Amino acid sequence: MQPIIYTMVRDDDWQEARAMGLYRGSAEDARDGFLHFSTADQLRASAAKHRAGQPDLWLVAAKAEALGVTLRWEPAAGGSRPGLFPHLYGPLPLAAVAWAMPLPLQPDGTHHFPPEIP
Repeated sequence: MQPIIYTMVRDDDWQEARAMGLYRGSAEDARDGFLHFSTADQLRASAAKHRAGQPDLWLVAAKAEALGVTLRWEPAAGGSRPGLFPHLYGPLPLAAVAWAMPLPLQPDGTHHFPPEIP
């Protein structure tokens, strides 16, 4: 089984990606020069830090091995969080997407993740 990595995508960007067959990333991704991904263990903290209270997001799960050399495992900017994060240096082809689902907000403003996210 291939490792799965995750990204959170705004609905407008996801609809555009579905039409184009690839996801080019958000404005933040363009600023940083790569698409931000997280492992399942990193995802909740990433959502709390970067997407807190944002409605209309999609949780996109990608097959890491399908991304080849454009995927690099690197520390967070400034070493602000422990561990290595998956960064994709190029667009995400939808052929590498295992699944995508809406990521709704709960009443407390946090996102409701599927059970496989710890």
